[in-house]
Amino acid sequence: MKVLVAAGLAAAVTLGAGATAPASAQAAEGAVRAKAGDPVRPALPAPTGPHPVGTVTTRLVDHSRHDPWVTSQPYRELMVSVWYPARKTGGSPRPAPYMAPGAAERWDAAAPHGIAKGAVDWPGMRTHARQAAPADDRGGRRPVLLYSAGANDPRTWGTSLVEEMASRGYVVITVDHTYEAPGVQFPDGSVKDDKPMRDALAKVTDERSLSELLKKVVDTRVADDKFVLDRLGALPHGLSRLVDRGRVGMFGHSAGGVAAAETMYEDKRVKAAVDLDGTLELNGEPKGTNLTPVARHGVDRPLLLMGREGSDHTTEPSWRAFWSHTPGWKRDFTLRGSRHQTYTDLAAVLPQTGASQDVIEKNIGTVDPKRAITAQRAYVASFFDRWLRDRDDHLLDGPSPRFPEVRHVP
Repeated sequence: MKVLVAAGLAAAVTLGAGATAPASAQAAEGAVRAKAGDPVRPALPAPTGPHPVGTVTTRLVDHSRHDPWVTSQPYRELMVSVWYPARKTGGSPRPAPYMAPGAAERWDAAAPHGIAKGAVDWPGMRTHARQAAPADDRGGRRPVLLYSAGANDPRTWGTSLVEEMASRGYVVITVDHTYEAPGVQFPDGSVKDDKPMRDALAKVTDERSLSELLKKVVDTRVADDKFVLDRLGALPHGLSRLVDRGRVGMFGHSAGGVAAAETMYEDKRVKAAVDLDGTLELNGEPKGTNLTPVARHGVDRPLLLMGREGSDHTTEPSWRAFWSHTPGWKRDFTLRGSRHQTYTDLAAVLPQTGASQDVIEKNIGTVDPKRAITAQRAYVASFFDRWLRDRDDHLLDGPSPRFPEVRHVP
């Protein structure tokens, strides 16, 4: 089966961080090699909004369903992080770690996205958020966003964008989909890995069985997201008093983008969604078959599509289907010179590892990484401000001289 690194959900499952790529595949994509005993500790770009950011993590347990990946477990448990606008944080604890130690160990072992084992000090990386900082409840309740990472990626892999949205006044919940990410660490110290998904992938023998697996991934994620929405009234640290459950949005990358679109299609609580380079079909390669329901039927609420170079609703069959079935508000923008992982923290991390320009271009494209991060933040914020806060800066109306690297696809 041909592996399409930038094909969205199917590519992420077929060759994601949780599955070890053949050496030839890693070489083809370019890999950062670690210097013995000298890992780097990258810094994420600081959020630009007016609010300091706080964060807390919590375990959520859904007793209404067996775990779909480990059916002997009579409940589904998730780890989520809540990111929120905080009051002054100078007296709060040090910035929160990028990943829990056990999850970081598994992520490093997976040699994610061309970064060799030991090249990055994942456990030592820090965010800009303060753990359990006091929430800023001035100004009333705030809109809430759910974020979902790509298949086989951890919930932290979009932290730069998540922190930006929290600094702009949103409450953002990031969701780890247990047994899909390489490692999910729970409060008791246990770490659930992705072996159940890898075992399921090993049983794939043809296109039909791959489509069935991809459907299971999407269905599981949508069920997880709906459950998190059910628990908005029971968030830790008193944060339920901060969220406005009437203003809910969702965004995600790759499989997370598919989940965002599909969750909005199935759940009216989601008022607007952003799909960052996630194909809306259940195939190993884009074909325009096995379309997700949101692609087959469209949706009656706003959806923003942002794709890599060469992928838009004129070239991507499932996006074209969605476009034709959605008469309401929709937009499609392409980040020129980008690749699939440009929409993740790889855009911030990879240039700090000492990677050559060739390796950078093979993994995150020719677009300037700092400009890519700035553009992604601006377009996602503009979208949610427009639909959840009634603030329209008109960035999404068409091409913008502020962002020549972004192409509007009418």
